[in-house]
Order: sequence, then C-alpha cells, then structure tokens
Amino acid sequence: MIRFGGWVIGVLWSGSAFSALSDAAASVALVRPAPVASRVAEGFDFAVLGQLLAGLVLVLLVFMGLAWLVRRSGVAAGFSQSGLKVIATLPLSTRERVVLVQAGSQQLLLGVAPGRVNLLQSYEQPLIAVPAAANPPFSQWLQRAKDKAAAGSSSDGNSSNV
Repeated sequence: MIRFGGWVIGVLWSGSAFSALSDAAASVALVRPAPVASRVAEGFDFAVLGQLLAGLVLVLLVFMGLAWLVRRSGVAAGFSQSGLKVIATLPLSTRERVVLVQAGSQQLLLGVAPGRVNLLQSYEQPLIAVPAAANPPFSQWLQRAKDKAAAGSSSDGNSSNV
C-alpha cells in the first residue's frame, strides 16, 4: 500500500502541472523552521476551535432533532410493517418473555428466549383487541397541521377586521 501511494505521488509530482508546487516546496525547504513553541503559540487560535466545536454541536443537534421528529411522527414505523404487529409482551425473566403477535387475522402467542422462538398457542379469534394506531401516518399528521395553520391564519384575519 505504501509503495502504491509513493508511486501515485511520484507520478503526480513529476507532471508539469505540479512544477510550480515543487518550486514552492523547494523554496520553503530552504527556510529555517521556527521553534516548536513559537509555532504552537502563533498557530493555535481559540476562535477556530470554538467555531469547530459550535459546528459539531449544531450538526449533532440537527441530527438528534431529525431523529426525534421521525420517531415522533411514526414515519419510521411505516417502513417496518409487513403485516406483523406486536400486541403485547410479558417478561418472564431477564432473558425470556412471552409475546403476543398479530399476523394477519391470527394472533400468535410466542415464547422468546435467547436463540429460539417457540409457538405456544395460535388464536383464530383475537385474544386481545388490536389497539388503534397511536400515531397516525405522517401524511395525516401533516394535513392536520396545515389545516390548523390555515384555520389559525383565517381566524386571525377575521379578528383584525372586526
């Protein structure tokens, strides 16, 4: 890998497009470098470090905000649904639990343990009624938000005319 990198640098450096860079590098090599302590004192800028940290914090906050919005709106749940839904779960110990799953019109009672899943019982008639979706699809949520904003702006417009 090092040989290949050296070869690539050698090919690029030998090109006529890089002749100006080689002349500049040669002139810099002749200049005596400053002592390390003075270079660190001159080159370190707390303002640049502050900007770097502020940018990092801003990007992380935007990422966390978007993740929260996706989780809150229920958009991510729409991608994973394939006709199966976990209705209830009951932990039996730290590693074992019983899970009631809705699969089409059937409900399945499953025993889940590390490394295996066992069917305990299958129910044709629902054992527990499937709860209504707590989070509506994102399109419905967005439409309700638009309707509220439109209603709010029309009521604000009417109150200023009265």
